[in-house]
Amino acid sequence: MKISLKGLAILFAFFVLASCQTSVTPPDVKQVPKELTIHGDTRIDNYYWLNERENPEVIAYLEAENNYTKTILKPTKQLQDKLFAELKGRIKESDESVPYKSNGYFYYNRFETGKEYPIFCRKKESLDAPEEVMLDVNTLAEGYSYFQVGGLNVSPDNKLLAYGVDTVSRRKYTIYVKNLETGELLTESIPNTEGYSVWANDNKTMYYVKKDEVTLRSYQIHRHELGQPNDYLVYQENDETFSVFVTKSKSNKFLLIGSSSTLSDEYRFLDADKPNGEFKVIQPREKGLEYGVSHYGDYFYIRTNLNAQNFKLVKTPVNKTSKENWKDVIAHDENSYFEGVEIFKDFLVAEERRDGLSKIRIIKWSDNSEHYLDFGEEAYSAYTSVNREFDTEILRYGYSSLTTPSSTIDYNMVTREKTVKKEQEVLGGFDKSNYESKRIFATAQDGKKVAMSIVYRKGIKLDGSNPALIYAYGSYGATIDPGFSSTRLSLLDRGFVYAIAHVRGGQYYGRQWYEDGKLLNKKNTFTDFNSCAEYLIEQGYTSNEKLFAMGGSAGGLLMGAIANMRPDLYKGIVAQVPFVDVVTTMLDETIPLTTSEFDEWGNPKDSVYYKYMLSYSPYDQVKAQDYPAMLVTTGLHDSQVQYFEPAKWVAKLRDLKTDKNLLLMHTNMEAGHGGASGRFKALEEIAMEYAFIFQQLGIKE
Repeated sequence: MKISLKGLAILFAFFVLASCQTSVTPPDVKQVPKELTIHGDTRIDNYYWLNERENPEVIAYLEAENNYTKTILKPTKQLQDKLFAELKGRIKESDESVPYKSNGYFYYNRFETGKEYPIFCRKKESLDAPEEVMLDVNTLAEGYSYFQVGGLNVSPDNKLLAYGVDTVSRRKYTIYVKNLETGELLTESIPNTEGYSVWANDNKTMYYVKKDEVTLRSYQIHRHELGQPNDYLVYQENDETFSVFVTKSKSNKFLLIGSSSTLSDEYRFLDADKPNGEFKVIQPREKGLEYGVSHYGDYFYIRTNLNAQNFKLVKTPVNKTSKENWKDVIAHDENSYFEGVEIFKDFLVAEERRDGLSKIRIIKWSDNSEHYLDFGEEAYSAYTSVNREFDTEILRYGYSSLTTPSSTIDYNMVTREKTVKKEQEVLGGFDKSNYESKRIFATAQDGKKVAMSIVYRKGIKLDGSNPALIYAYGSYGATIDPGFSSTRLSLLDRGFVYAIAHVRGGQYYGRQWYEDGKLLNKKNTFTDFNSCAEYLIEQGYTSNEKLFAMGGSAGGLLMGAIANMRPDLYKGIVAQVPFVDVVTTMLDETIPLTTSEFDEWGNPKDSVYYKYMLSYSPYDQVKAQDYPAMLVTTGLHDSQVQYFEPAKWVAKLRDLKTDKNLLLMHTNMEAGHGGASGRFKALEEIAMEYAFIFQQLGIKE
């Protein structure tokens, strides 16, 4: 006799595991067949009904899964507590960011011992000046299970602070304005926004982004004047494949409205001194034409892919902005991916990627002389940081590697001297000399070389006895650089090899690397990952009995795909907020992000894309076979990947898989895509994931 879902929820809430050997039955979920027909093809989705967010039976099922997971992992409770203490113990609880200067003030945030959230502060003109607390998020968050502040933006006269608040984790922010002189909140309360805003130069006019109530697409730019009840709609994006944003040039001269899809951009500009004026288009949108805008003097400087697959930098007069007026500043280089630019009075700083590695290039305006920064490691992450000042010789950049904690560095572009302003302090006896990192290369199915960045404790033997965790993302052109993580030490110190697979779908080797891992080439992402796993095993770094895979969001799609394709390669898989129901989601244009992502995945209303997406969609490709042990996480309020995708996937896996390996799902009932808010709560989820992995390996401490 089957127990009802509500009964399961109650049962598991009070269930106490008597011993590790106790037999615990996973939750049962009813099947309600739903026919989904398109292109003459009919799919039967037995768990479609789980998308009913307000249905008490759905909530009961999620809670039953949570209680099942808690019960199964109960023997690891002591280990989880130990791991949490480890993770937390490496964090310097009383800490402060490196101040940066902007418009006469030094800005920074700090944490206090025992507190979850940052305190945002500033000092006028000098670091010796009295501290001004702008926002203490700990105070604001009192009484909320989830709390997120974003989009902090100070008015040009330094008197007002605009900021956004999300208390649901749905990424729908309400904007507030605080008087920094009196500490009082103004009457402004603007709901359903992206959270950030931009000030015009009159100190009373703000521009912000409104979100569609259903799809959560950023589709409108509004103008708000302080104290006025009605806002003015400045721009509405009617193309559902585009989203909008608003920003301000570093020069503070122009307000910029950007409208972007995956493969196309369009910008409008307005003199920031004339906030009630009409925005002008820089270059009308064209399919496949991408560009971004900076300002310097009489010119806009534009990063674009116009006749430049790896992007280049052009300039155009502010009064002649269309593409026929664009002149090359940094020409296209087929061997180097041009990622971005930072403009100073005397220098142009370019961020590039060559042979997979980040490069920072310094160019002097006066004579075009140039040089590159030297980082001295084989695998690392380097990027320009907050550089608000225009007339300065100092470039601030960030640096880390798999063995080097995150550092904030000031570089004098004239003298070429580096000053490390701060290196992340890792408590608990961390010594970087105990660890080794390097790049290794696997061969993909089509012969391409796929790089992996790996790290481990020195002295390991390549005899297949080491546990290993391989991680990747592989979509949207996002490159996962080999940066430092203090939480990763809990793996390395237990003998793990940790690997980041730089698979296609990212831009590790430039734009073509991305193109070869999207749309009708998407399967390259999955096969690249499996080739990397095979290489780790072949070279003796690990074995298939000790290899685990992890990925989140689109990286969760990757986890679902490899689980179907090569379950024999992995002992276990951790799929975080996984995008696994690809076809059904991309056919539903009411779901957030769907319409804006047709250029990434394809539009399944086109039969060619439908058939291809169906051939790899993890949910659709679940079959009767053995699967590795799996832990799946999600958030009830997730706006990026809806909770019902992993919920349906887990239910279908339970029904069809032929093994007895663990299949667990944990839903954060208070959070969304990013997991728990607060710097310590998030560590509990990491501790649970690690405990799951250790349990599979018999690691008890």
